[in-house]
Amino acid sequence: MQAQTLIEQFEKFAPLRYREAGDPTGFQIGSRQAEIHKVLVTLDVRPEVVDEAIAEHADFIFAHHPVMFRPAKNLDFDADPQLAMYGKIIANHITVYAAHTNLDNAPGGMNDWLAEQLQLEHVQSWLPNPDAPEVSMGRVGELAEPMSMQAFAEYCKTQFKIGGLRLLSHEQTKQVSKVAILGGDGGKFFREAQATGADVYVTGDVYYHTGHDMLASGLSVVDPGHHIEAVCIPKLASMFRQWSTQYQWHLDVLESKPNTDPFTFV
Repeated sequence: MQAQTLIEQFEKFAPLRYREAGDPTGFQIGSRQAEIHKVLVTLDVRPEVVDEAIAEHADFIFAHHPVMFRPAKNLDFDADPQLAMYGKIIANHITVYAAHTNLDNAPGGMNDWLAEQLQLEHVQSWLPNPDAPEVSMGRVGELAEPMSMQAFAEYCKTQFKIGGLRLLSHEQTKQVSKVAILGGDGGKFFREAQATGADVYVTGDVYYHTGHDMLASGLSVVDPGHHIEAVCIPKLASMFRQWSTQYQWHLDVLESKPNTDPFTFV
C-alpha cells in the first residue's frame, strides 16, 4: 500500500484543520506515493529511533512530535547529528509523518488518552481551537475518589510510569477531585485551566516565572513532563492494526522501544 493511504485514513480521525496555527504537523520526509509495509510508531523521531527503524526494516515512521520543527539551513551530515539523522532517513527510503496538535485536539486523541490514563470521569473539553472551534485541546474531569494533593502527585507518577515530577502548590493537604489536563507544554494556558474550576492542573514544561504566577493565582499544578505523551504509542499502534485488518492492508505495526525522554530523575 502507499503511504498516502494510511495518511488519508488517519486524517479522517485527526484532520489537519484541527492543528494549531503555525504547527508543522503533517507530512515530513519522503514520498506520499512510497510503498510501505512496516510502520514504526513513536513519540519522537530521534537518532536512536531512526536506527531502530532501519534495524527493523520499517519504511514508515509515524510520530507525534514533528521531526522538522525548524527549517534546516543546510544538509551537512557531518556538522550536526540532527542533519545526519535526516540523511539516514532519506538514504534508507523511510517516509516520516507527524501528527502533533491535530492529534492533541482530536476527539478520542491525545488529551482524551491522558485523561483516561488518570481514570478521570465525566470528561469535558475546555480549550477550543480558534480555527476549528468544534474541537478542544484541554480536558477536565473528576477523580473516582478525592485524594490529597500530595497523594494525587504520587498517583500521577504511578499512572504515567515516571520517576519524578514537579508539584507547584501551597496546599499539599488540600483534597483534589476535579482535574484539568493538557499534554505537552501547557503552562501558558493555566488561567483557562483555572477557569474550569479544577482543583489541580496537569501539564508539562512549566516555566519558572509562570510557576510563580500559577502559585500567586492560587492554582496547584502537577508537571509530569512532556514525555507522558508516549501514551500515544500503543494507542496509535492499536488503531493502525485495527485499520490494517479492516481494510486488508497487510501492514506490520511496531511500537518504538527507545526511551526518548531527555530527562532522568536522580
